[in-house]
Amino acid sequence: MPFINIKITQEEGQPTKEQKQALIAEVTQVVAKVLKRDRIASTTVIIEEINTDNYGLGGKSVTQIREGGQF
Repeated sequence: MPFINIKITQEEGQPTKEQKQALIAEVTQVVAKVLKRDRIASTTVIIEEINTDNYGLGGKSVTQIREGGQF
């Protein structure tokens, strides 16, 4: 059973419910094709939305970096 975990930034208005549904459907199809799996019903896709305050680069949160115009 494939288990796919997708992490994306949590942005205001993004991604929409429709975009997430499309992402789940498309990723499921790609994984089934590449792994030659016929049973897509057993493929699990989890989308985690990460707040930009909750991860960082170079000692600063992504929120701080974006506020500074660096990202």
